[in-house]
Amino acid sequence: MGFWETQENVRVQCTGKIDKFYREGNTLLFYSEKAVQRVKVLSSNCIRITFSSKKTFLDIPSFAVVNEPIEESFSVQEKDEAIFIRTKEITASIDKQNGRIIISDSKGNIISEDIDYGFSWTKDTVKCKKKMSSRDHFYGLGEKTGYLDKKGRKYVMWNTDEPTHTPTKDPLYKTIPLLITFNGHYASGIFVDKTCKLWFDLGEENNEYFTFEAEDFEMDYYFIYGPDIKRVISTYCDLTGKMSLPPMWALGYQQCRFSYYPEEMVKSLADSFRQKDIPCDVIYLDIDYMNKYRVFTWNSNRFPDPEKMLKELREKGFKVVTIVDPGVKKDAEYDVYVEGVKKDLFCKQVTGEIYHGKVWPGVAAFPDFSKEETRQWWGEKHQELLGKGVAGIWNDMNEPSDFSIESQDRTLCTVPNDVIMDNDGHPRTFAKYHNSYGFNMCRGTYEGFKKIKPNERPFMVTRSAYAGIQRYSSVWTGDNHSWWEHLAASMPMHMNIGLSGVPFVGGDVGGFQDNATPELFARWMQLGAFTPFFRAHSCIDTKPHEPWEFGEEVEDICRKYIKLRYKLLPYNYNEFYKASQTGLPIMRPLVLEYADDEDVHNLCDQFLYGESIMIAPVYRPSTDKRCVYLPEGGWYDYWTDKVYEGKQYILVDAPLDTLPIFIKGGSIIPMAPEMNYVGEKVVDVLTLEIYPDKETTYSLYEDDGLSNRYKEGEYSITNFELMVNQDGLSFNITPVHKGYDVKREKYVLNFHDINKEPVKIQCTDEFSYHYDVYKRILSITLKDAKTQQVITVNY
Repeated sequence: MGFWETQENVRVQCTGKIDKFYREGNTLLFYSEKAVQRVKVLSSNCIRITFSSKKTFLDIPSFAVVNEPIEESFSVQEKDEAIFIRTKEITASIDKQNGRIIISDSKGNIISEDIDYGFSWTKDTVKCKKKMSSRDHFYGLGEKTGYLDKKGRKYVMWNTDEPTHTPTKDPLYKTIPLLITFNGHYASGIFVDKTCKLWFDLGEENNEYFTFEAEDFEMDYYFIYGPDIKRVISTYCDLTGKMSLPPMWALGYQQCRFSYYPEEMVKSLADSFRQKDIPCDVIYLDIDYMNKYRVFTWNSNRFPDPEKMLKELREKGFKVVTIVDPGVKKDAEYDVYVEGVKKDLFCKQVTGEIYHGKVWPGVAAFPDFSKEETRQWWGEKHQELLGKGVAGIWNDMNEPSDFSIESQDRTLCTVPNDVIMDNDGHPRTFAKYHNSYGFNMCRGTYEGFKKIKPNERPFMVTRSAYAGIQRYSSVWTGDNHSWWEHLAASMPMHMNIGLSGVPFVGGDVGGFQDNATPELFARWMQLGAFTPFFRAHSCIDTKPHEPWEFGEEVEDICRKYIKLRYKLLPYNYNEFYKASQTGLPIMRPLVLEYADDEDVHNLCDQFLYGESIMIAPVYRPSTDKRCVYLPEGGWYDYWTDKVYEGKQYILVDAPLDTLPIFIKGGSIIPMAPEMNYVGEKVVDVLTLEIYPDKETTYSLYEDDGLSNRYKEGEYSITNFELMVNQDGLSFNITPVHKGYDVKREKYVLNFHDINKEPVKIQCTDEFSYHYDVYKRILSITLKDAKTQQVITVNY
């Protein structure tokens, strides 16, 4: 039977002896006197464990999980001390005396071990305690401050409007409760699928164990075995869904401010980008485009004809993204509010009355996005924006922030916990659904976008999020400051969000609050050019933060790196495609690729952009040199072509106009011509920057970048293969899928680190070449024959 302990004067009950167990298909139920736990075998490397202190399960459909497979190939064996569940990869044993679970791999190595007992609970929470070793590293958990490795601290999962982001500030805007554990040899993941308040104590209380705890009577988590980090992430994304391909223009540079108005200012801003030869695709409109902050309205004085303005901007290559907040102004003359009241779509107090808080429009109601009817209604309301030509939606304030709650504790400045949400017949307090609020707002917007613009790919960016948000939206990291510390902190923050299954992530370049110095803005722009979501943003009371506002030198630097971003568009888009297939991040910590290298297990001030490009930003003022760690292999300095051998630290020059960039040996980097915006030019000449190693392969995905026809097979995949020997090299171009006409006419193949002028070049098609003896680059230009082409070079 269960027993009682005392912890800090709180009575704690533990599982106790298991009296009986049952198997039903892929599910096993274990009963003790006061509790029940359930184990579902989902695949050979993934099991779901649900525990209830009330001997009944909630069984509320998950917001996050959209694909829960059923594994049939496993065995169950009962012995005197435990019940054993075996798949071909893992064995889970459930101790009959206390319900604790130990999971081992196929070789018998313990990869997860409950300590003392299985679960414990109080009247308010359920906790699980697991053994931790000195070798363990922890990654993931979405948006958190601190270094890459999250070990040693306790984290709160509770979506909060918290703009300061100081080193120990917690919680922040997003809750993605995926914890990845890596001990230097194998990795595993724990995904706690609970939208209530959670705590992860990763060794703050004790360095021999870690815990996760939910403010509920039920715990529900998925255990995922790697054994590598990549497979943990991919398995998690198999459960929660993967990112769809965004419109290609969303990969371009985006400019935002609180706020650009009136219409003349927006047009002037657009003209300035084109006149100054600085590429840009997107301009944002913050809350001042609305009529007194009423969502789905336009201020007719500031924007008298938005449809005409949007058309004129499109003709210049600009897309406009508008902000939408969840707070709906309480106003009997406002049709959105009146409809919401009549249709019973707002969150309610326990007495049945609509809850009203306070945000930008004043007293406001909050839609209950847990209801399908509300999400559908909300999506349809976007006709007022998308129907006029708005290209994307920016979801903000959706923790949701509530100004009517005044507290020094920012976690309380939100809709009160006792407000009721319906969740389509599964009513619970807001406290239990809190972390899903912004997620479901994005879901409604996404589904509405698809109905209003069925032939276009939705683009959204959100501040608040929960697990699975990658299905609906990109994310940015909220209201940061123009501090060098925030520039540095953004790297591990972005990387851990990526490790949490959300590839499309970025932050406010230059800092949202306070004033950036010219040096800080230049360095942040360099970093921003290599984040998946690339947007500069600034607050209403700051100095202008456009690229040309910091002097000629900084303007030139901004132009240089924004143009580089556009030249790398084929590479960048290809990385987005791979992320949509695997769930793996685009902005990658080195531990993802070099897990055996102990020097990278907590390395967080440099990163890989995709698989081939390593970025080492400068994140301190008055700094013109940078120490860079090079992992195993050969590495090319992007600017000089100098080749370094890996497994060493090097010191490189990094004057203000230079971001240290290194290309992994054996890489092929596709590049496009310069352009002012995505789609301005047909990329009829594709340049491949080729950095030889012994053998190199690369697969390039291409489609129209706008429509959904790629889902019907309208895309192109071309394979490139390089083989190097003592006498020369050979290079193969092989189209493997021709569902889309890329309109390519020529290839330019730039082979780097070629120390001899060729004595012979052969090609299946007509070609020309040039050898630069000083740069050691062999350039070969040939027609794209749309069939397999073979080039051989002899020295």
